[in-house]
Amino acid sequence: MSSFQGTENYVATRALQVAVNAAVSLQKPLLIKGEPGTGKTLLAYEVALALGKPLYSWNIKSTTFAQQGLYEYDAVARLRDSQLGDGDINNLEHYIKKGQLWEAFEADEQVLLLIDEIDKADIEFPNDLLHELDKMEFYCYELKRVIKAKHRPIIIITSNNEKELPDAFLRRCFFHYISFPDRETMKKIVGVHYPTLEEKLLINSLSVFYGIRDVKTLKKKPSTSELIDWIKLLLVGKVSGDLLEDFKTNTDVPPFIGALLKNEQDTGLYEALRNKTKRPY
Repeated sequence: MSSFQGTENYVATRALQVAVNAAVSLQKPLLIKGEPGTGKTLLAYEVALALGKPLYSWNIKSTTFAQQGLYEYDAVARLRDSQLGDGDINNLEHYIKKGQLWEAFEADEQVLLLIDEIDKADIEFPNDLLHELDKMEFYCYELKRVIKAKHRPIIIITSNNEKELPDAFLRRCFFHYISFPDRETMKKIVGVHYPTLEEKLLINSLSVFYGIRDVKTLKKKPSTSELIDWIKLLLVGKVSGDLLEDFKTNTDVPPFIGALLKNEQDTGLYEALRNKTKRPY
């Protein structure tokens, strides 16, 4: 099987490439942490594309239970059918909704399973999946049979680090933290999205962006995805590199700042710093 080296749509650092390929080789889930907007979810899509694997995505919410990833048995529907005389109530499979793990286990080829934002769920959620992720099987009580993976899936698990994950779960994973890109890496990322971007606009937009991120008391620092959105607005608004550079010498806030700062506290702080120093970046 080929190794992951990034794609034309995803700039992967050497460390990230090593992490992906190590997890695949060890047949362990790859746990990816990092700031929101640093491409954790997108990584799974690009790894699947690069390795030629079908992608199964399980998006976790605060109300998600581990059992939902396996299957859900609709006992209410079966009871209703028995009362109305509808359907074959003895065919229990008709009342079972397969989860993403079941679907991935049953696939006729190796797939990539994304468990996205696992830290949104209850703290017990990761522990409830220990056996399934370790043994690649689970027991369906209604059908009285073991559901075992035909091919061990490649598993990528993302976390925004909103809560600590259990040690027993961490031991079963290969871990990588996506550090926030430095300027050179960010230039490559922006280049993927805007290959013909004016050089001066690129330099000055990065200067503004990293200047904002350097403000230590910000409640929420702007992310990579927000930079991409901001540059799109600059292009739509026909803001040139020269015009953006003018904001270095006056107290005006750069245009479309709402794409980078997402609450009134940070916007007010940034405006105050500009008025005080005239150049917070």
